[in-house]
Amino acid sequence: MRRGRRRLLSAVLWFLSFLALFLLSVGFGVPALAEKVFGAPSASLPSWQRFYIGAQLLLHADLLLTPHNAAGEERLFVIQPGESVLSISNRLEQMGLIPDARLFRLYLIWSGMDSSIQVGTFRLNSAMTARSIAETLQSAERTEVKFTVLAGWRLEEVAASLPTSGLEISPEAFLMAAASPPFSPDLIPAGASAEGFLYPDTYILPRTTTAKQLVSVLVQTFFVRLPPEYLEAYAARGLTLYQAVTLASIIEREAVVDDEMPLIASVFYNRLAAGMMLQTDPTVQYALGFIPEQNTWWKTPLAQGDLQVNSPYNTYLVHGLPPGPICSPGVAALRAVAYPAESPYFYFQAKCDRSGLHNFAVTFEEHRQNYCP
Repeated sequence: MRRGRRRLLSAVLWFLSFLALFLLSVGFGVPALAEKVFGAPSASLPSWQRFYIGAQLLLHADLLLTPHNAAGEERLFVIQPGESVLSISNRLEQMGLIPDARLFRLYLIWSGMDSSIQVGTFRLNSAMTARSIAETLQSAERTEVKFTVLAGWRLEEVAASLPTSGLEISPEAFLMAAASPPFSPDLIPAGASAEGFLYPDTYILPRTTTAKQLVSVLVQTFFVRLPPEYLEAYAARGLTLYQAVTLASIIEREAVVDDEMPLIASVFYNRLAAGMMLQTDPTVQYALGFIPEQNTWWKTPLAQGDLQVNSPYNTYLVHGLPPGPICSPGVAALRAVAYPAESPYFYFQAKCDRSGLHNFAVTFEEHRQNYCP
């Protein structure tokens, strides 16, 4: 009973506070004062929103009109097509660029800027005011280039694409930056490179993007796009995020058709559970490195002797997962590791019709029958 009375009292107090603010707005012109400070409100706002939002902006004007951190460093902030104002505001706060995501959204709604935020890459700094950041988001950099990272690329392949990308980054500078990416230590092992975490996508970037900024944007996008429920699914299967990305990178290189990825994932899970070696060719290809004769980082076909290469990545000689990812997996491979198919299979072999599909087998004898002539 007492709890119910408290809730009723709280509701009454809130209503009285709201009524008081409304009366003040009538008597002292809150919307008019807010207009003087923050500019004209959007014509689409009804009167009650002009009052409410105007009052909120005036009450917290310091959070909008003063820099969040006067000693802040420049950061690249990427807005992808279809991203919501809620997501943009929350990411700005998480990156320490603004002090309050909710207030920032209210200012965007007040000014009408919420409907005119541009897709692209922006140079932002916490030394800018939140109001200035909102205005900056209305026009992306004009000197921009499109930069694409393909699923299945290893770090060196991303680096090799830079000289013809339009970005002013050398392959050497990129690889150096990728060796020490901005990882959260509670998620990724110390000393890990960015291999596996350069999210495959097409990015719009300023030509003057530095190597460090590029790696930061690619890694940041990975963690923004990775659904939180995947982390829970990985943990439920006994995998850390790093191990899950490692397995996804192998699946990315093994599969040609995305629909087969969950089944391929089931094979690897079955082998790991049975204490069998993974014996997967892409890990050997990764260990071999660049093959000048074929002008590729992924030698094919592999010779029998290649399977003896002395490397912790050689899953024909080492049990369990390799030390880390071998490429950047796409979303389909990451999803397959989170939600694999349930199957009895321990083997798979590419079909002989060059369709990219595979035959799956339970026993090694069945697997041998799937060999191509």
